[in-house]
Amino acid sequence: MSDSTNLCLACGLCCNGTLIGFVQLDSEELPVLRELLDLENTNGEGFFLQPCKKFCDGCTIYSKRPKQCAKYECELLKSVEQKEIDFDTAIETIQVVKQQKIAIEKQLALLPLELKSESFYFKMVELNRFFQNSQYDSSLPQTHLNLMSDLAQLESLLLKRFGISFS
Repeated sequence: MSDSTNLCLACGLCCNGTLIGFVQLDSEELPVLRELLDLENTNGEGFFLQPCKKFCDGCTIYSKRPKQCAKYECELLKSVEQKEIDFDTAIETIQVVKQQKIAIEKQLALLPLELKSESFYFKMVELNRFFQNSQYDSSLPQTHLNLMSDLAQLESLLLKRFGISFS
């Protein structure tokens, strides 16, 4: 297996809803994928929201995965393929993102914020909007300020290494 294949298998951040909020499907994919996934329909085309229900420490429908999933390459993967960073550095970056995500999720569980999405990506979009609307509110509790700081730190890392932003 190549480093890029091993990197993707070790990562899963695109499948678990960290990097991507939804996967768009082509109309020709719908019949097969409708049997495998809970799909949403829009104008004859479909999509599903992340996290993917078929991701459990790896893709359980890998041979039948959607085209968008098969084609997706994050900036971290491209950096490894172009030998801009080595495999071990990429794995360390993935682990840092996973740890930061867990820390943010723990903070969210303790706060009285009602976020609508199951997808971590869309939750972070919602949080960004919340904090932008509350940015000038000096009465934000320290817990919110800590979360805002952690979110900014995670977004900076995702933008730098994965080419992803929640804004």
